[in-house]
Amino acid sequence: MDRVIIAGGGWSGCAAAVQAKKEGADVTLLERTDMLLGTGLVGGIMRNNGRFTAAEEMIAMGGGELFQVIEENLKHKHISFPGHEHGDLYDIGKISGAVFRFLKEMGIHIYTKSRVLHAQMKDRRMINVTDAEGNCYSGDGFVDATGTAGPMNNCSKYGNGCAMCILRCPSFGGRVSLTSLAGVQEKMGRRPGGAVGSMSGSCKLYKESLSLEIQERLGRDGVAVVPVPPELVEDHLEKKSCQQYALPEFRENLVLLDTGHGKLMTPYFPLEKLQKIPGFENARYEDPYAGGKGNSMRYFAMAPRDNTLNVEGVDNLYCAGEKSGLLVGHTEAIVTGVLAGHNCVRRIQGKQQIILPDTLAIGDIISYVKQEMDTPEGMERKYTFSGSFYFQRMKEKGLYTTDTALIQKRVEEAGFSRYFSHSGKKDCVS
Repeated sequence: MDRVIIAGGGWSGCAAAVQAKKEGADVTLLERTDMLLGTGLVGGIMRNNGRFTAAEEMIAMGGGELFQVIEENLKHKHISFPGHEHGDLYDIGKISGAVFRFLKEMGIHIYTKSRVLHAQMKDRRMINVTDAEGNCYSGDGFVDATGTAGPMNNCSKYGNGCAMCILRCPSFGGRVSLTSLAGVQEKMGRRPGGAVGSMSGSCKLYKESLSLEIQERLGRDGVAVVPVPPELVEDHLEKKSCQQYALPEFRENLVLLDTGHGKLMTPYFPLEKLQKIPGFENARYEDPYAGGKGNSMRYFAMAPRDNTLNVEGVDNLYCAGEKSGLLVGHTEAIVTGVLAGHNCVRRIQGKQQIILPDTLAIGDIISYVKQEMDTPEGMERKYTFSGSFYFQRMKEKGLYTTDTALIQKRVEEAGFSRYFSHSGKKDCVS
């Protein structure tokens, strides 16, 4: 049986694991911490703006299993907040367990607290990887879904220090990517002005530390927008990875979303200022714990890759999520994970790799981000279906729609209707 080894149990790694298993491979998923989903443990925003289109494209292509798991664990549907429409919020307290059970039921081997430190190469192929405990995992194909955040020294050097985020580098060790272990030079993102890396764009407040009025608004509406007194305004918009939220409304207000915590849409906010705002007198951070000082830093280690998501220079290594470029979001991670898992198995089986066409938003963002990352300006931007540069491109190209029938028609016309549904399917290449 074909063996696929995936490093990184975030949304992209889980999606790659699901798809590779559907293709008939024996799949092993290695996660360095003790929980799946990584930043998905504190994220929670789905289907806002163009993410609706991308999710429905993948569902129409037959790769929507994780979107269904998310649908079954929602706290709020079809909410609006500044600059964003028809968003869904999943329950961050339930989602990791739900995904873990789903993967286990599929027969995927999951090893947590398994931080990969070594890789053995032969010619242009990866042969096996070894974790910190000395466990060796041999495979025919590999997927690098280790992300781009951390380790601690990057947060200290390029940010405001380790803010003790959900990635928990002090406890489980910092990120180590398969791409770097294979000897491939990775790319580093930049902010406008040339500074390296970007800061994660939201904090999570312990919801019960907020006023009852704010708690009630969050529970009822899923969102609360609270004006910030002018003398307390903090401007961190340029530091954010999530540029789709770099709008004036997020400077002038505290925008809170209900994902289980009170998701505060700013990279950080000094606690002494926050507690001066009515309703936040007892506010307490849950992620990162030092959210009054800073947040995790990201985009330090992206793999050079082609549009099949094959890492350049290594025949049997694929990448997904942030590892595959300056992509922001869970939807972006899931759809690239599906493609990486699929093409990894095709490579093992000696089949031609597929490239999704740019008549679909998913195919377009994959090719566009690769093109943009070859320019200095492009390396200073972030790309997401939900806003900023790429969402504008979606609208200009006519790709953005919430008409599911139209999305299904586009997928069918592209030749990819139900394409990812199961193994043993057609060998067509777009």
